[in-house]
Amino acid sequence: MRSVDDQLALVSDAAVTPEPVRIAIANALGLMCAEDVQAHEPLPGFPQAAIDGYAVRAVDIGGERGLRVRHSEISAPEEESASQDAQQPEVERSLPVVGEVPAGSRQPLRLQPKQAVRVYTGAPLPTLADAVLPLEWTDRGRKRVTSHRPVHSGDFVRRVGDDIQPGDVAVSAGSVLGPAQIGLLAAVGRSKVLVYPRPRVTIVSFGRELVDIDREPGLGQVFDVNSYALAAAAKEAGADVHRVGIAEGEPRRIRETLETYIARSEILVVSGAVGGAGSQSVREVLAELGEIDTSRVAMHPGSVQGFGLLGEDRIPAFLLPSNPVSALVIFEIFVRPAIRLALGKRNANRRVVRARALNHIDSRPGRRGFIRARLMRDAETADYLVEGLGGSSGAPAHLLAGLAEANAMIRVPEDVSEVRPGDVVDVIFLSQRS
Repeated sequence: MRSVDDQLALVSDAAVTPEPVRIAIANALGLMCAEDVQAHEPLPGFPQAAIDGYAVRAVDIGGERGLRVRHSEISAPEEESASQDAQQPEVERSLPVVGEVPAGSRQPLRLQPKQAVRVYTGAPLPTLADAVLPLEWTDRGRKRVTSHRPVHSGDFVRRVGDDIQPGDVAVSAGSVLGPAQIGLLAAVGRSKVLVYPRPRVTIVSFGRELVDIDREPGLGQVFDVNSYALAAAAKEAGADVHRVGIAEGEPRRIRETLETYIARSEILVVSGAVGGAGSQSVREVLAELGEIDTSRVAMHPGSVQGFGLLGEDRIPAFLLPSNPVSALVIFEIFVRPAIRLALGKRNANRRVVRARALNHIDSRPGRRGFIRARLMRDAETADYLVEGLGGSSGAPAHLLAGLAEANAMIRVPEDVSEVRPGDVVDVIFLSQRS
């Protein structure tokens, strides 16, 4: 029987990263950048007002004695400390307002000495203006403005290249493209970017007992749960998923179906291909297409599974049992990391936290247990607490409803046969349930 860690090593070594493709940045969220994106122009490209106010020459409103206001403080000029106000005598200077410049203006304006121009956040600064007097520091005059405080040269101004200089790397290869990175690509004028695309994952179900959910099951028949559940899990992991559904027919037809999807996939997941005599014919077909190993893995649930490499490109193929809980646990432990590695993620595994068990949990000795659970937090101590939902007090480990209630899995080591209330355990944190 192979250990979980050895099986994970086989999967990791076989992970296939798709070739990079160039796509629109609007479709690149969550993907890994495959190139260094350099800026060719400074950002911003012109001096901008960083806040609503009046463009001025600092010297015209007492700038020599002015309080230096850092660019990082532009979000709340009214929050300058009272102690600074106490140390700084009030200086009132009145200047005529000779114009107005909104954001996006393309009309050049030249400021003369002892004049002010009304400006809005993002507006280009008039020539000779070297500071912006915040609206909150004035009487908000339209024809003439009186300042209650001085500003220093450069205050509340975004200078050319403050954010990015020409030649700077705006987004590095290997970066995962989130909203900020995509915004930065747009800011430097890139409409497309080279990325590693989502791996194509094909989900196939086998089983004479299966019917699709749009049909009424007869005696001895059940709905095809796995192709829907596994397709959802693959999509949640970040894959481009194709759910084939139930594959039927003679071995020759099954082989043709599988060959077609092997050529179109980076990962193949076959449900119902292990466990029981009915899966033998499927395994024989798969063996003709590549190397498949169905050694048991020392875990529960899900010890019965298979893994191999199929087709000319030797794509990873996972053989899962028909039981939905076992199939989803195997997917979480082995298939999801393969998808995350194919996406280029540096950490392919879920977050693991330490939590105190609230109830008794049994585990099979010699096998690593993955017990569905509900993770929560103590309101007073902020400690993690976990309640086992399967494997506790004789609860069946194969029921799907319990897994649907879980937001975590307790990971029980191979040498531990039971977890007692109060024991501290490793918990794999799954998707947040709202």
